[in-house]
Amino acid sequence: MSAPSAPAPRSTRRFLSLWFPRLGAERALRQDRGDPALPFAVVATQGPAQMLHSLSAGAEAAGLRRDQPLRDALAMCPTLVTRLRNPQIEAAFLASLRRWAGKYSPWVGVAGEEALSLDITGCAHLFGGEEGLLAAIDGDCAGFGLTVRAGIADTVGGAWALAHYAGQGAAHHRSGDAVDQEARATRSRAVKRRHWERGGAAPDTPPDTPTAGIIARRIAPPGQVRSALAPLPLAALRLEPDTLAQLSRLGLRRVSDLVDQPRAPLTRRFGPRLTLRIDQALGHVPEPVSPVAEARPFAVRMTLPDPIGLEEDMLAGLDRLLPRLCETLAAAGRGARLMRLQAYRTDHSMQWVAAGLARATADPERIRPLLAMKVGEIDAGHGIDMLRLEAVQTEPVSAREPVGHLAAGEVIANRLAASTAEDDLIARVGARIGMEAVTRWHPASSHIPEKTAQVLAAAWSDPVEAWPEPPVPRPLLLWRPEPVHAPDVPQVPQRFRWRRRDLVLAEATGPERIAPEWWLDDPNWRSGTRDYWRVRVEGGETLWLFFAHGGAMSPGWFCHGQFA
Repeated sequence: MSAPSAPAPRSTRRFLSLWFPRLGAERALRQDRGDPALPFAVVATQGPAQMLHSLSAGAEAAGLRRDQPLRDALAMCPTLVTRLRNPQIEAAFLASLRRWAGKYSPWVGVAGEEALSLDITGCAHLFGGEEGLLAAIDGDCAGFGLTVRAGIADTVGGAWALAHYAGQGAAHHRSGDAVDQEARATRSRAVKRRHWERGGAAPDTPPDTPTAGIIARRIAPPGQVRSALAPLPLAALRLEPDTLAQLSRLGLRRVSDLVDQPRAPLTRRFGPRLTLRIDQALGHVPEPVSPVAEARPFAVRMTLPDPIGLEEDMLAGLDRLLPRLCETLAAAGRGARLMRLQAYRTDHSMQWVAAGLARATADPERIRPLLAMKVGEIDAGHGIDMLRLEAVQTEPVSAREPVGHLAAGEVIANRLAASTAEDDLIARVGARIGMEAVTRWHPASSHIPEKTAQVLAAAWSDPVEAWPEPPVPRPLLLWRPEPVHAPDVPQVPQRFRWRRRDLVLAEATGPERIAPEWWLDDPNWRSGTRDYWRVRVEGGETLWLFFAHGGAMSPGWFCHGQFA
């Protein structure tokens, strides 16, 4: 029998987790002033299918569930009203909720797409205690038209578990009645669990039922996070679905079934992430709240009185937005490296196009052609009623002016003009095929012939002023060494066979000895030290041959390249 794990250390910190289970649907209903009692859902595209992503209270009452195919949902509820999901707007709405939560604690962090984490240490007494704090949050969210579930514990993981699963029992991973699928010895215990059907006490109230005991159940008293999490399902530990299914097949369904198990077998079978989640929830591993830094957005927008749909109209809007944004960037001493143009349609959906630059700039004349190439990709749908232009990535830039005498100033000006033209060319080509597909060669510090150059992205590297000269001329073409049929002696053969051709030596220059990098185990250089020769054969071809003296492989002659 394994020994129980050590008790969680007593913590003086308190954390609050806020979960908005209907964030996407209720945000859209707030915008349209819709009725939450009506069936409404936000739909997300997952591969070839459309799935329900967020449901209103009316849709859940109709029996619909999250991640259900849209066609199945419409078959169950023909009156269902849907809208396409807009992740950017939902993220902005959650950011506004994060700023609202700052009234309860200065330390507010984002925990996923629908949740917030707050460090409320020393803050609860300002609202009449932790129960008063939750009551104030419930009142605010009721006024906002939002559904919220909250949990307070000594750890971030414990608060998250109470917010998501307080009052819920452990579910079974198989379909059908789990009790009927269990062994006969287990069914006797199942009868005791359903004692309320024979006049016993009623089970716990579901989390959505507005009773006074819900707030108390969502709060784990200080030092009692272990007992508060014990009856919750294993999903409260933030585990992956595959891990949950495997644990359920082993008969582990509640947190109490798992926390007392020996850690070594769990780590070997399920990996270290499982034990990490347990330790985070119990407080053995710290998990602080990291507030999101307020980033200064460089963006401008334009609301249109009438929807537009022509490419010329979108370009006209771009001409209005781009100079304003570039003036803001120049005043802040920054230049844009990645620009994004967002087109908001009348059906509350949005499409965006992006363009990257090879060098940060705040010059609208260099940015506009790149965005103009992308505008044609925007599908206007039923019309576009707002345009938004944002500099997603920016870098500090400074104005450079030629100084010195006239001749030096002209040289510097010419170099700057050539650099700008090259950067514009890279940006234009990258806008069509991708910035990562535009590359350039750079010298590398290696004496191995095939390693003397490296490929770098042209947009994030500077051109080479002067390429270092090799000790002896190198061939124009290099390939993987190909065997040459010749005697296995270090003297250059007068006749040899290569690529099914018999060649006769006309002239040979060398040798140049190159040793492998002894600190690396390169499979291509297990033939040992090489002696390279520049060999011209009858017929005019100039080849680069080497004799491998043999290391882990047999010695012999090989052809490595060809000169121009």
